[in-house]
Amino acid sequence: MKMPVLFVGHGNPMNAIEHNGFHAAWSALGRRLPRPKGILCVSAHWETRNAFVTATDKPETIHDFYGFPRELFDVRYPAPGDAALARRVASLVTTERVRIDPGRGLDHGAWSVLIAMYPAADIPVVQLSMDTSLPGRHHYDLARQLAPLRDESVLVVASGNIVHNLRLFSFRDARPLPWAGRCDEELRGLIAGRRHDELIDYPARHAEARLAVPTPEHYLPLHYALALQEPGETTEMFNTQVIGSISMSSVVIGRLWQG
Repeated sequence: MKMPVLFVGHGNPMNAIEHNGFHAAWSALGRRLPRPKGILCVSAHWETRNAFVTATDKPETIHDFYGFPRELFDVRYPAPGDAALARRVASLVTTERVRIDPGRGLDHGAWSVLIAMYPAADIPVVQLSMDTSLPGRHHYDLARQLAPLRDESVLVVASGNIVHNLRLFSFRDARPLPWAGRCDEELRGLIAGRRHDELIDYPARHAEARLAVPTPEHYLPLHYALALQEPGETTEMFNTQVIGSISMSSVVIGRLWQG
């Protein structure tokens, strides 16, 4: 049976240590999923020119943020890497060269979610970077080539946010901005309807879509999950909540084996 595929809205890095509803949902998901042999994460927080995949044996925990409590900077997620999985990822992509990065660790788009899903940190993790100068269709087509991983017990975790506008975000007011709520609802409908072409082109659809996706890095990880959806596969949404100008909506593609 195939491993499911995840798109996770990761939101605030504090979700890694605050035992809130988001953290609880990630933890529950980890218990429902079949145990993977390895994890490939595509995170909003690794942007490069050209594509790279991590291949270090002991990836460091990267604290790629500022202004948060010391407690968050003290977090370590000591999951091992997997050079063989990195080479497998690189070999599957034939339309371009995916380069091996032997030194990079795991950014918070990866570890802030995985620390809740797999707190023992005993499943190997590699990350695939994104060249966000390239269009959505490029990322979708690249991701389609990774489909064999699902049959090899590799869990693909795409981590971003389908609505993400930090410029309009207020830490003092968590109420959903009306346009953000409308975009979140529209995007969830497109995901449920398997309308991938419209999702790829979504940032150009209308003015509110441009507010939802002012920059591509948090939206593009969705393409890596969508591209791996097979005909007839269902989706299950979770964490469907909008905080100000950020959507936490997340999706499981494929069948969960447990629960």
